[in-house]
Amino acid sequence: MPTRTRLHEPHLIAKLATSARIIFASLILCLSLTAAALVVADDQPALSSDAIIHHLSAVISWYRDSTTKVQPPGFASDAIYQGDVRTLAEQAVRLAFDSARAMVPLVNAQGQQPATDDDSQPAQGATQSQNLAQFKAKTSAHLADLQAQLDSVNKQLATAPPRARAALQNQRDNLQGQIGLNSAILDSVAKLLTFIENGNDTPAEGLQGSIDALARSVPEVFSSLLPTNPKTENKPAAQVTPAATQTPAAAPRSSGLVGEAGALYTEMTSLREIDQLATETQNLRDIADALRQPLRNAMKATIQQSTALQNQAQASGSNPAAPAANLKSQYDALATRFKSLSAALVPLSQEVVVLDQSKANLLEWRRSITRQSGYALRALLLHVGTIVIALGLVLVLSEVWRRATFRYIQDVRRRRQFLTIRRFVVGFLMGIVLVLGFVSEFSSLATFAGFVTAGIAVGLQAVLLSIAAYFFLIGRYGIRVGERVSVAGVTGDVVDIGLVRLYIMELAASGGDLYPTGRIAVFSNSVFFQAGMPFYKQIPGTDYTWHEVAVPIVAGSNYKSVEEKILQAVNSVYDGYRKDIERQHTDVERRIDIYMQAPNPEPQLRFTDKGLEFRVRYPVELRRASSIDDEVTQRVLDVVNGEQDLKAAVSGPPTIRTPVGA
Repeated sequence: MPTRTRLHEPHLIAKLATSARIIFASLILCLSLTAAALVVADDQPALSSDAIIHHLSAVISWYRDSTTKVQPPGFASDAIYQGDVRTLAEQAVRLAFDSARAMVPLVNAQGQQPATDDDSQPAQGATQSQNLAQFKAKTSAHLADLQAQLDSVNKQLATAPPRARAALQNQRDNLQGQIGLNSAILDSVAKLLTFIENGNDTPAEGLQGSIDALARSVPEVFSSLLPTNPKTENKPAAQVTPAATQTPAAAPRSSGLVGEAGALYTEMTSLREIDQLATETQNLRDIADALRQPLRNAMKATIQQSTALQNQAQASGSNPAAPAANLKSQYDALATRFKSLSAALVPLSQEVVVLDQSKANLLEWRRSITRQSGYALRALLLHVGTIVIALGLVLVLSEVWRRATFRYIQDVRRRRQFLTIRRFVVGFLMGIVLVLGFVSEFSSLATFAGFVTAGIAVGLQAVLLSIAAYFFLIGRYGIRVGERVSVAGVTGDVVDIGLVRLYIMELAASGGDLYPTGRIAVFSNSVFFQAGMPFYKQIPGTDYTWHEVAVPIVAGSNYKSVEEKILQAVNSVYDGYRKDIERQHTDVERRIDIYMQAPNPEPQLRFTDKGLEFRVRYPVELRRASSIDDEVTQRVLDVVNGEQDLKAAVSGPPTIRTPVGA
């Protein structure tokens, strides 16, 4: 026997050494798994409900601004860029909500359960309707059990002996009381549950409820992800799209200066709005990246833990049978954790990529508008330069017209007419240049001008009539400065002919001549069209009027001698200015097409109330009428007083009159 013991000692020592190695490896593996479990517990992602809700609120605000803030200037490419902005914004919102929903279990797992209004709410976060449904099911099952017990007691009462009947009746009464109480409870729970189910969808509580509430604020993005109402389950999904998400049709580009300036201002406004939206996009990306960082750290820790488990499995030796079960459970836990993290991290990372694409799209849109704005600015400057050059040409034409008028037209009346026409033509041309330069919607302009013209015609009727009369006054047979006219009983010399007013130096009669009164009579030009207002003027080209000298003759005297002597005296005076009168007559014949007899002294013998009278009508120059009348008077008196026969034939002193009022 001792010999056998010694023979088995080496084998026993080897077995003991192998067992020690296995125990040591198992101990190391257990310590490693314990450390890995502690790392898993310590490396939970630092997520909070506030950060998730803040991220979703920022996404929704950014989505609203993306679809409503930027007003496209109206280029053909705006529809493409705006459509991309809207599509990327909707995609980012969906990804943000997908990531937020995947984060709810992670937040719950790290002990940050959503806050509820009921402190007795189960830790699983079940909703009120679910709790009521579970309680209703338990109460129904308990009520069915009580009813079964009551049926059994009733059967026993039918065959029970009298000694046991009292106990069974007492048990039946207790069961009936419990059944009544549970039936009342079940009825109340059923009514409350029916009210909740038949009303609007009960929003989920806590973080999940906040996420659903935010999702309801953007139904146009994903209405299918919202909780369904049994009442509206069979109704089609909402098809209403907000007007803000619809791409407006590109407005036609205006060709007028005002339209171009307005379009350029709109483009500048669009650039500023795009810059603000790009800044907001970058801020949202920073928020998403900050929310993603804890998930990435947790993901890295999970991958490191998986690598550590693989190393520990290889270090367990050739006989890893002992820790195999623990390794499998750890791998399962890591796989579950990896799926949870990836479900939250992948949509969030995709959202970051979408935000980068949205920002790049905005910057490309901005570059496109900048290029188009450069073209619009150059076109605007060219348009302004064209208007300035056109106005300069009109002013040059005006100056050339003015100098040519003063150089080649010597007649003051003609010169004045040409200068007046020049003012109208230059004003009209400048108005045309400004209208063509500033206005492009001529149809609207014509309608507006029609209403304005009608209002002006009614309100400024007298002014417009005076302006129209002005062109008649300065026409071929009109009047000119210096001519003598008679208007509404006022006789005078024309001082000025305005666009709406006529200025006349008033003359008053003093004997047979007219003298200035020192007053200026002002008439509206429209008096020319008034039928009841007499208007007299000199024949164009004439500057003379008719006076007459009258001599009373004694009845029975030699009137032939009186006629001859008086006419000879008047002719002697008239011969001094005959050539001037005949020249004026020649000018009149060239101006008008009516034959007129040359002005000469005209004798006339006529009967009056006082007896026979002889008179001679003779033309006098307007500017020398007084001196001519004095000279005629002296000659007639000399003739009458120089001969006794002639003096005896005249019954009274001669008189000079104005037979035709000037």
